Amino acid sequence: MLLSSSTYFVFLVAILALYWPVSRVRALALGVILFANYFFYAKWDLIYLALIPAASTCDYCIGLGLQHWNRSAARRLLVSASILMNIGMLATFKYMPFFLGNWAYVTGHPAPQWHWTLPLTLSFYVFQALTYTIDLYRRDAKGTKSLLAHLAAVSFFPTTLAGPITRVSSLLDQFEKPKKLEAFEGGRALFLIGVGLMKKLLIADYLAGNLINRVFDFPNLYSGVETLAAVYGYSLQIYYDFSGYTDIAIGSALLLGIKLPANFNRPYAAQSVADFWRRWHISLSNWLRDYLYFSLPGLRSKWKIFTYINLAVTMVIGGLWHGPSWNFVIWGALHGLGLVTVRLWRTLRGNVQPQGFWRYASIFLTFHFVTFAWIFFRAPTLDGAWAILSRLGSLTVSFANVPPAIGAVMAIGALAHYLPNKWYDFSLNLYARAPFYAQAAALAMLVIGLQYVAHTGATPFIYNKF
Repeated sequence: MLLSSSTYFVFLVAILALYWPVSRVRALALGVILFANYFFYAKWDLIYLALIPAASTCDYCIGLGLQHWNRSAARRLLVSASILMNIGMLATFKYMPFFLGNWAYVTGHPAPQWHWTLPLTLSFYVFQALTYTIDLYRRDAKGTKSLLAHLAAVSFFPTTLAGPITRVSSLLDQFEKPKKLEAFEGGRALFLIGVGLMKKLLIADYLAGNLINRVFDFPNLYSGVETLAAVYGYSLQIYYDFSGYTDIAIGSALLLGIKLPANFNRPYAAQSVADFWRRWHISLSNWLRDYLYFSLPGLRSKWKIFTYINLAVTMVIGGLWHGPSWNFVIWGALHGLGLVTVRLWRTLRGNVQPQGFWRYASIFLTFHFVTFAWIFFRAPTLDGAWAILSRLGSLTVSFANVPPAIGAVMAIGALAHYLPNKWYDFSLNLYARAPFYAQAAALAMLVIGLQYVAHTGATPFIYNKF
């Protein structure tokens, strides 16, 4: 069930109709959320109705042990069990074909068939679930005695497909509070959902369907300039696709009285790779920093080289988290190299922010580094990535496959991305404070406009497959 589909919004309205009449009764409200979560998973495959409850219940029991026992050995054993179970589940249902294929390549034997991959990967579920047990182990959060609350939090349906990765403790705290949907918050939620749909259908899907997919699938049919336009276009597509999903997810949760963390903040305005990761997929960046980078050995050593090694290792693992492919490993390694370079530069020159011309030069260079790395992220195979780079190096010029409409959409996307945040906040507050009939009229016009412009329907979100 795609968050941009009509089916999803029928489902969401039904859940809201069930949820708010019983919202003051905690058990009933949590029951509605849990039903929504599992129904959402079941729409992808019924196997999730066995897998997700079983894994969540194991983590709940581990959490009870972490709340009860103070002995360090027992606590280490419990948290290790949670990590092994969740990472093992992810490896089994997502990465096993990748591991078997590479093992077969090394040994020279044919790779055995693996039939246990799932239609919806568990990357976001696993990372969200691990926040609970690791936070309890570190004593950074309080646990819950309620199995119902835990099951509802770890599988919260707006975050299922592509985040934002939300700390389970944050959701549990919000579940405990009495709910009341204010008109202003409801307006904000509808605005976010509307903006998310426009990002997805009017920019991301349009660029993908009319240029990017064609070039990346058959790069040898296009000139160097057309290939360059597709590479730039993909930078816009992935931003508007993923941030559009995030807006819809945050808006959906807000309609249930739940606030999810922000996930984007004009990432292509970053002045360095480190700044980019403070603006792009913020919930993943924070997870990698808090639960992986700080857990790696050597950070407290007098040998500063471990800082750089751990940065690189973190980003390579972060790349592999996106998918079982060497393309993602290379993409993560490139960003690891970028972070190491930034850290070395700041060590040598001090943490001085560039000003004036150098500030814009830093933004320009960072954007093009990120865009270059996106080639490996988007290309279906390593050979496909090399083919794209080869076409860029051909320096051939033709605009036959880049119609003016593509250029216009890319220009609109770039301009909208760089608009000041205060302009966006002003628009959001203006809509949220408008009378309900004005909000309804604006939404109706949006739906009609999307039906007219995006007549081919929504495509899956890019991050659904991760």
